[in-house]
Amino acid sequence: MSSRLVLLALGLVLLGAPAAAQPAPADATSRIIQGLCPPGVTCRGIRVGSPTPAAPTAPAAESPTFAIQPAVTAPPDRPAVALMVTFPTGSAAITPPAEQVLQALGEALASPDLARYRFRIEGHTDTVGDAARNQALSERRAAAVRDFLVRRYRIPAARLETVGLGETQLAVPTGDNVAEPQNRRVQVLNLGG
Repeated sequence: MSSRLVLLALGLVLLGAPAAAQPAPADATSRIIQGLCPPGVTCRGIRVGSPTPAAPTAPAAESPTFAIQPAVTAPPDRPAVALMVTFPTGSAAITPPAEQVLQALGEALASPDLARYRFRIEGHTDTVGDAARNQALSERRAAAVRDFLVRRYRIPAARLETVGLGETQLAVPTGDNVAEPQNRRVQVLNLGG
């Protein structure tokens, strides 16, 4: 795979999902592991169990879809994944659909394949609102993701650096005040050991 960026397009698929968290699909966890595995390193992409028990739920009506996208905002030599994480407008509160995406990320980061690496969590926004507000919002969202991973998956905080990039690195170029869902994302980059 020439591109190291994997876009998990879960936002539309999960709109009809129940409010309770669904188990992360094994394929989602494996794809994240593969996307974050450094070049020249073999990662098996095995699924590890959740450190906290998941609430019993009905099976998801449909499994998430994956679209391999070109690495539009990650350096080409840096393993990265971009995740479609659903936040309420203007908020950094993690929604139930976001929890499912972050469950796959948490399982991947806790896996033996990635346990020795550090990661940068980047928050990105679309162009709705002013740039300063979007910058602050992206910082809060990146921190919310880090805090969720530390709390729920016991990922050491020292392994997770956060940065907000606001609307400065759009995945889909748009004009001002365009609500483009692909720009509202969290990108995770492997920073090495």
